[in-house]
Amino acid sequence: MSLGTLFIYEPMEFIFCAYFRQVEHCPTLMYLIQDYSMSEQIFLESKDKNSLNLTAQIEALLFVSPEPVSPNQLGAALEITPRRVNICLEELEAQYQNRGIRLQWHNGKVQVTSAPEAAPAIEVFLSLEAISPLSRAALETLSIVAYQQPVTRPQIDAIRGVNSDGVIRGLLSKGLIEDAGRAEGPGRPILYSTTAEFLKHFGLASSAELPPLRLEEEPVAIPQNGSNVLKE
Repeated sequence: MSLGTLFIYEPMEFIFCAYFRQVEHCPTLMYLIQDYSMSEQIFLESKDKNSLNLTAQIEALLFVSPEPVSPNQLGAALEITPRRVNICLEELEAQYQNRGIRLQWHNGKVQVTSAPEAAPAIEVFLSLEAISPLSRAALETLSIVAYQQPVTRPQIDAIRGVNSDGVIRGLLSKGLIEDAGRAEGPGRPILYSTTAEFLKHFGLASSAELPPLRLEEEPVAIPQNGSNVLKE
């Protein structure tokens, strides 16, 4: 018997039992309640199947974000705490270990990038192998910025021993370094630091993955009393 049939043939019974709340004595009302409960259960099960857990939702937000985002931004979008966001991000990092994508951190913000191991295939697929590589001077300057950041142009020039204006402009145009403010002091020179694009270019998840800087101490010739003396 359908619901429509119940309403047509047993209206008085339904009204009487509903009014006096004698549900157990009313087959019609009992049928409706059971039918509603079953429908609600099916709806909730369907909702659970179609819903995404927090980790999956965070992954979706990272996928559509055009730039790195902070845990606070992700938490605000999903109405959860940054601590829960970080737990989900740790779960994502574990899931990505053997996959073609990675999480990349820069200045407390995170984004999804391709795995460094996939770089050769990506270069061929996107025809990137034709792009000219960085010059020796650019690599030299970029290394100084990476390890000394934030650093000013005069400081870079002092380390390299030559003017670095042109090289710095080239690195800025490629998005590998950026203006990070101004230094305190005479003239307030511009400070430079590396960017998220720099990390992607070299396949780094964060600046912490830069190889340790090993400076070899070489003897320096210092003139003294008309003769050159080697000093360690």
